[in-house]
Amino acid sequence: MPTRVLIPSGVLCLGFDRAALARGVAAKPDLIAIDGGSTDSGPFSLGAGQSKYARSVTKSEWRELMLARAEAGVPLVIGTAGTCGADACVDWMFDITQEIATELSQSLRVARLYSGQPAARITDALAAGRIRPLTPAPEISAETLAQMTNIVALAGAEQIQAALNTGADIVIAGRTTDTAIIAALPLMRGDHAGAAWHGAKVAECGALCSTNPTSGVILVDFDSEGFTVEPLATGATCTPHSVSAHMLYENSDPFILYEPGGHLDVTQTKYTALDATRTRATGSKWVPGQYTVKLEGARAAGFQTTLIAVLRDAHYVANAQAWADKLHGFLTALIAKRMGLDAASYALDFRLIGVNAALGAMENRSGDPVEVGVLLIITAETQALASEIGKLANPHMLHYPLTENEELPTFAFPYSPAQSDRGALYEFALNHVLELDDPMSAFRLLVSEVNP
Repeated sequence: MPTRVLIPSGVLCLGFDRAALARGVAAKPDLIAIDGGSTDSGPFSLGAGQSKYARSVTKSEWRELMLARAEAGVPLVIGTAGTCGADACVDWMFDITQEIATELSQSLRVARLYSGQPAARITDALAAGRIRPLTPAPEISAETLAQMTNIVALAGAEQIQAALNTGADIVIAGRTTDTAIIAALPLMRGDHAGAAWHGAKVAECGALCSTNPTSGVILVDFDSEGFTVEPLATGATCTPHSVSAHMLYENSDPFILYEPGGHLDVTQTKYTALDATRTRATGSKWVPGQYTVKLEGARAAGFQTTLIAVLRDAHYVANAQAWADKLHGFLTALIAKRMGLDAASYALDFRLIGVNAALGAMENRSGDPVEVGVLLIITAETQALASEIGKLANPHMLHYPLTENEELPTFAFPYSPAQSDRGALYEFALNHVLELDDPMSAFRLLVSEVNP
């Protein structure tokens, strides 16, 4: 019998087709698996140990999946809980699960897999030569590791299997690879290893591998030779093209995918359309290797305040970069004079929205915008200092002239006050792999009985 895994969506809180989910439950899956996050939105979630998603939305969608799990009578697994998979986010997700279990009168066994890494453990591993940098990777030391607010290791299939082997109804996992939560069960049941990892990669983002990416729900059958993927939304199709193309998604090599304990090689994979909606893949190869897990870490890098003004005068729109450059120099001199601050103690970053806000100096196209948004990002060691600099900059963002011999201009602020204190700024500070002799040695598993 094949191993059937139901994936409701690419990530919890992205939404899913309810009718398609019902069809998936009716198809009698062996497991329901969904991702809980990623690093796509930057380092804040990991640095702060907070989910970027609303608790209300998380609870609403998780409630539907807990009902689907109860109806199907199979385990429900979420990986990278709370966006970043930090230990605090695993506990946050567990609290939501307990609330829902009480409301639904469900008795559950819940396994929590913690991926958080104490700085001392990583420091010892670094000294022992068991940490290797990826590209690009910052220099790390005992000092820099101690500065990190959260460090996580990406769990693989083995850690998810350990959680499933507890007999858990629900597994709430910290940081995992996107594929591990899907590949774990077929690998545990002896299905084709290459197919397990490849099918998991294809299905990790739900219906993104189909012709209807927003529908969410995907069903994957794994067997001894390959895997078959089927979208469950009405009108959606998985074609050989859409399935094979997903190896390009968030992957630098379209044929090789590295995971804990080896890598997937799809250079010889054959994709076949079985009918109007399903595609089958065979020939994928799993190549065992040294067991390593990827490490991610974030640390505080100051505090930020932002201001935004809108230029609409044609003269200023056409010369927005020159205006911003001149204002930057003026503010630097004024901050030194009025506040006694050296330019090395803070940063002013002007982003011209509609001109080059995304790429900065690398922008190679130009247009003819009607207006230009000017975003000033101020970074300093404390929020009070960033805020004070913002207050100094405020009137000049509203009235600063392009030349000395012209009347004083007035620009637009989209809201009042124009200044916003953003709080702590975090940065990624770890992009390495950790060698493990025992896959569970860097992870912690806690099993709880939840009763209404």
